[in-house]
Amino acid sequence: MRIAKLTTEAVERLESGRRRRDRAAERAAARIVADVARRGDRAVAAWAAKLDGARMAPGRFRVPAEELEECRKRAPAALVRAIGKAAANIRRVAERQIPRPWSIEVTPGVHLAQMYRPLDRVGCYVPGGRFPLISTLLMTVIPAQVAGVKEIVVACPRPSPELLAAAHLVGVDSVLRVGGAQAIAALAYGTRTIDRVDKICGPGNRFVTAAKRLVSADCAIDLPAGPTELLVVAERGNPAYIAADLLAQAEHDPDAVSLLVTPSAALARSVLAELKKQLAALPPGSPARESLERSGPIFLAPSFDAALEFANHFAAEHLSLPDASVAGGGIERIRAAGSIFLGPWSAQPAGDYATGSNHVLPTAGWARARGGLSAVDFLRPISVQNVSRAGIENLGETVTTLARCEGLEAHARAIEVRR
Repeated sequence: MRIAKLTTEAVERLESGRRRRDRAAERAAARIVADVARRGDRAVAAWAAKLDGARMAPGRFRVPAEELEECRKRAPAALVRAIGKAAANIRRVAERQIPRPWSIEVTPGVHLAQMYRPLDRVGCYVPGGRFPLISTLLMTVIPAQVAGVKEIVVACPRPSPELLAAAHLVGVDSVLRVGGAQAIAALAYGTRTIDRVDKICGPGNRFVTAAKRLVSADCAIDLPAGPTELLVVAERGNPAYIAADLLAQAEHDPDAVSLLVTPSAALARSVLAELKKQLAALPPGSPARESLERSGPIFLAPSFDAALEFANHFAAEHLSLPDASVAGGGIERIRAAGSIFLGPWSAQPAGDYATGSNHVLPTAGWARARGGLSAVDFLRPISVQNVSRAGIENLGETVTTLARCEGLEAHARAIEVRR
């Protein structure tokens, strides 16, 4: 951990790390994806045994309904209440995200409309590494349910009893004990026992991310989410709160990016002291220790304006503006971020679990182009065009002129035959 100046060279080092392609993961994922596409269930079982130590007969991947129900019955009451409250908030937000259909007469006799239809079948990937990510199951499944997706299948390499209880609580009856690139390939291409899906959503490790990129030509994906990111931009604030947020995001993965950018040397020193103090209280094997060493975490900017401009360039997955006195004004100047947390009480873990905002968010600069997962991701927008005889008369000359300008004579004649 250190304090360093926010220089052009420092920014370039950060960006080069984000842009670097993981060639080793791509090669490994390509081999697995090709094998699953060719051999189906046998390949899924073989790779699950080799990589996850899961001994399953080919095709025996689905968690029995009885096991889901039993896990739900055994779940502690406090956990059931927490899942219920978080799920309700996520559902409320997703319901507000559903777009309304519309119609318009663009010119006399020409009516246009847009309607929305849910995807038929969706795969939700839930990582099963260090932690049972119940929250990821909720964040991926519930928006799909709100959108009206009829078939939702969850894939997780090692689903814990708590995760299976959560699946049962929110009404998921299809959970596969499969993870990694082999799960992504099975969902994308289908096997004898696993039906292919229209879209795959959810975060994962480097091999899952590489596999999602590989199959995206054949199966839609949400976004190629990488290691989690937090950027805190502050001129003043509570050092203990800021340090706690930095550690919370760093805890996800050794490759996590957790940064503070501030024009205040005094705040930088106070937060650094708090980081050392709070880090000492974490378990020895916490990934937070390694990720903080890799990512910074504190940069001194020449001004608060420069810090905000860096935030727009960096386009972080999570952006925290903890200083309540500038948070309101500062947000108007933010152009790119996955999710913004305003004021000292807006701790990122609240958003990770229970505010209702989705935690599947763009990383590695993708926030410059898109936002986080939402109910809209599970809808097909379909345009409807209804042109009357009067409409074809109104548009006829326009269409035939443009068609012939492009050299498309048959296009022009398809209009003229109707006039």
